[in-house]
Amino acid sequence: MRADRVFACGAAAGLLGDLLLGDPRRGHPVAAFGRAAGAVERVLWRDHRGWGALHTVVCAGGAAALGAVAASAVRPSRAASVALTGAATWAVVGGTSLVREARAVGRFLEAGDIEGARARLPHLCGRDPQALDSDGIARAVVESVAENTSDAVVGALVWGAVGGVPGLVGFRAVNTLDAMVGHKSSRYRRYGWASARLDDVAGWPGARLTAVLAAAAGGDTRGAVRAWRADAGKHPSPNAGPVEASFAGALGVRLGGTLSYGGRVEHRPVLNGEGRAVAVGDIERAARLSRRVSWLALGVSAGAAVLRGRFAKPAEGDS
Repeated sequence: MRADRVFACGAAAGLLGDLLLGDPRRGHPVAAFGRAAGAVERVLWRDHRGWGALHTVVCAGGAAALGAVAASAVRPSRAASVALTGAATWAVVGGTSLVREARAVGRFLEAGDIEGARARLPHLCGRDPQALDSDGIARAVVESVAENTSDAVVGALVWGAVGGVPGLVGFRAVNTLDAMVGHKSSRYRRYGWASARLDDVAGWPGARLTAVLAAAAGGDTRGAVRAWRADAGKHPSPNAGPVEASFAGALGVRLGGTLSYGGRVEHRPVLNGEGRAVAVGDIERAARLSRRVSWLALGVSAGAAVLRGRFAKPAEGDS
């Protein structure tokens, strides 16, 4: 079985596994990577970009290399190759957990339990929940669902189509490092610079595909495209901007504005200013759109891999 078909079958199995099983409560591979990256940081940390770049290379490069070794070891067996790709896909995508946490916050809001919603929100994003009212929490959830659809699902599938298991694992490693050290605190402003920039580069194709698919599947294609074109470039993140703007336009809501992270207030530009304010019911609409985008991304990524394989010269022994 050619590598393109291995990816298509394995990725479909992995995404189905995520749908049925979600993330494990204990022993998640991404959590294990996080602990290993933390140990490397304790050895390497200096308030210097060069040391941060070394940290990025060791951790992300090491994860991708382990993926390549594993893929090479099972290559003689078609079944084992598909199984490894499926397991890697299941391990690196997080669509089910994303939707589950969004809906959990939504249920608290629907019940009028603002304190319950505030307590649950940190499971989904890093906003300061005490600074948010019900509408602010709903907006934070929709924005997190949009951004993480790209980071936790679509981006991984794109790089899996390009690089197989090493691509899947490497992308997730880069994304995890950015979450760990890529923010602009005093400790990580320089040390996390390389991880943040690499995440911007790695996330670029997945973010654009997510925006396209959200526009196609969201019910208001023209509104999504209009918001994307008008507002995405205003966002401080080159990848969150297109995704959040497209989701905003597709759902007909207004995203962005004032938010608070770790006691730091930020005034973000408004995305899709013509839309209405986010309501609690929009959380479920965003969750459903995220699901549709994820499955469409699987189809696009698998299809692209198969088409690329048809034009590539078959390796000796492939069939």
